[in-house]
Amino acid sequence: MPAPIPVNLVSHDPAWANQAQREGERLKSAIGDVIVAVHHIGSTAIPGICAKPILDLIPVVRSLAALDIERQTMEKLGYAWWGEYGLSGRRYCTFDDAETGHRVAQLHCFEQGSLEITRHLAFRDYLRSSPELAREYEAEKLRCQDQHPNDSHAYGDCKAAWIRRIEALALSTGRAQ
Repeated sequence: MPAPIPVNLVSHDPAWANQAQREGERLKSAIGDVIVAVHHIGSTAIPGICAKPILDLIPVVRSLAALDIERQTMEKLGYAWWGEYGLSGRRYCTFDDAETGHRVAQLHCFEQGSLEITRHLAFRDYLRSSPELAREYEAEKLRCQDQHPNDSHAYGDCKAAWIRRIEALALSTGRAQ
């Protein structure tokens, strides 16, 4: 299990989108046709709100078994492999900068067709389409950061109910792309 890290929220950086695209291309280049697509999710994918400067990506894979075969390739790219990490049907990987030790990216790998992909994309797209709701999410993130500045796990737990409520709303509207 990765250790909790400090919660450092920063202003949105438009460069995150390009960084996510480059990392997706790096993954596809190394893993090949096991990866069908790579989606940028999480707060760094929502313009205008603060975020931890850590890219959250969903590599959509042909099969988890095929991805499992590529574990060593992922590790050679610098990713720590955490397996399902509490979510059945997922492979979770983290990438920390070798020089600073700071987390740079997190992968949430799912098989194509997984409802988890739909859930994450619905949430992202719903907040992208509603700046007011995105600002409400930012306020929730800041509240949770104030309560748990040094524990990213507790921070995530703090905002989980808000996220679940908005995910349900987003999925009910059919906004997922």
